[in-house]
Amino acid sequence: MTRLPEKGVTDVRELHALLDRSYVAHVGVVRDGHPLVVPTGMARDGDRLLVHGSTGSGWMRLLADGADACVTVTSLEGIVVARSAFESSFHYRSAVVFGQFTVLDGDAKRAALDVLVEHLVPGRLAEVRASTNRELAATLVLALPLDTWSLRVSDKWPEDEPDDVSGDAWAGVVPMRPVFGEPLPAPDLRAGIPVPPSVRAL
Repeated sequence: MTRLPEKGVTDVRELHALLDRSYVAHVGVVRDGHPLVVPTGMARDGDRLLVHGSTGSGWMRLLADGADACVTVTSLEGIVVARSAFESSFHYRSAVVFGQFTVLDGDAKRAALDVLVEHLVPGRLAEVRASTNRELAATLVLALPLDTWSLRVSDKWPEDEPDDVSGDAWAGVVPMRPVFGEPLPAPDLRAGIPVPPSVRAL
């Protein structure tokens, strides 16, 4: 990416940090000659990115067959309120990962699904039953190596023109932070079952 190169970040630790606090990735692939972008749950596992879905999913099978993929993850962290509409923007961190997914099977598949569950709700594996063989057979798990990627970070103050700075308009940044709400029990939850530690810790 050549536009605004000062936003580029090459530290892989920054990439890992973004992926570790994100839950959804947008996976791009060309299917039948047309671009397709699908949001899906994800988790980082070391130096690879994990996704999963139904074995009946056309786009998942396409990735399983080795199609070239592009995966994006974005964290929106604030609104930059400038003194002009032109300079107004966002604080964000955005990663793009390129490559080909590989299929995980057997013990590697089970382990990857455990990583995905623990990424979503840490500690949840100890509270629920394990997946059945039938459930595993219906699930496709894919891994994408974090070999080729681009990371851009925008975290500066408004960069207004001198004439605007001397004017009367307010300027600054409004931070945005994700916040979990109060857990809502399922309508069919049996009475007397408390909110588990994993959920309380979110």
